[in-house]
Amino acid sequence: MEALEAHKPKRGRKRTAGGIETRLRQIEDRLPVADPLTRVHLVQERINLQNELANKEEAVDMAALEKDFVSAAKGYGERKGISYAAWRAAGVDANVLRKAGIARTRG
Repeated sequence: MEALEAHKPKRGRKRTAGGIETRLRQIEDRLPVADPLTRVHLVQERINLQNELANKEEAVDMAALEKDFVSAAKGYGERKGISYAAWRAAGVDANVLRKAGIARTRG
């Protein structure tokens, strides 16, 4: 579920690692001359971009995670009382739920 959350599609154009690095250089150039309020915003943006860059570099095998989810989700959901609607609200794709054998039910 954490990988799903971390890798869910975001709106707009995807940022590349090169684009992030370019923006980080721009921030470094602006920091020495920025006023205090702008500086704190730039520092936070730098932290956010560094985290985004680190996450881009981590290779996540979504296919393997999906396979593991499919094999475990139905039993887990039945034991814990997790409905199709709850899985969908958590961001699980309908096709993945179908593969896992979790049926859409009326509630």
